[in-house]
Amino acid sequence: MLTFIGLGLYDERSITVEGREAVRSADRVFAEFYTSRLVGADVADLEAAHGVDVEVRDREGVERDPEPILAAAETGDAAFLTAGDTMISTTHTDLRLRAEARGIETRVVHGVTAQSAASSLTGLQNYRFGKAVTLPFPYAHGGDGVPDSVRETIEANRERGLHTVVYLDIKVGTGPTGPDPDHEEYMTADRAAGLLADGWRDALAVVVARAGSPDAVVAADRLSALAGREFGEPLHLLVVPGDLHHVEAEALVGLAGAPESVLEE
Repeated sequence: MLTFIGLGLYDERSITVEGREAVRSADRVFAEFYTSRLVGADVADLEAAHGVDVEVRDREGVERDPEPILAAAETGDAAFLTAGDTMISTTHTDLRLRAEARGIETRVVHGVTAQSAASSLTGLQNYRFGKAVTLPFPYAHGGDGVPDSVRETIEANRERGLHTVVYLDIKVGTGPTGPDPDHEEYMTADRAAGLLADGWRDALAVVVARAGSPDAVVAADRLSALAGREFGEPLHLLVVPGDLHHVEAEALVGLAGAPESVLEE
């Protein structure tokens, strides 16, 4: 059996009860934290909370060399952990398909996602979101500023009146000069706002920082204004709203501190 378990958003307590039981009953527990991580807990915290040893795999160890995971699931119960939900923002469908092809039973235990939290915290209605994008560090895509694909997605959503979740790049084990096992870098919302402001200086945007934590921050303003503010420790994301329902507009003022003058334009 191979069980994919979402850990939720913040620390070792964010997992569901079902997920906690699945972790504790597994013979071996694997995890990856190169696509996202828990901001309030490290591997030692997870091990102590659940009474297990966690074997952390890097990207290559999941995507190119999954044999240890599959072999463990073939002969016993293996758990595979990621922050958030294992099959939404962080998708491991390929690993699941490999397991199924070998006759290994699989299941998914879901966790809270950053996108659902962003909707909940901002007051923006979840069915009014369009396609999400990830904003990479400029060095990661070999260009300057914002990739055309990101701009085109945001514009397409805005033309349809839809909101855009902009996930912010995470680099673990790879830096500006190539592979670096000690490199860990998280794009901040102010940096992302500065990059996007080159195309939409006066556009309204919403920062969501540390969703799921006790000190989560939600702040709405023009991109140019958000670029000049600091939002503390990661993880951060941005939302670029489309057309606003009046309740959504009220929520951005009341919950995110949006200037009423921006919403009136």
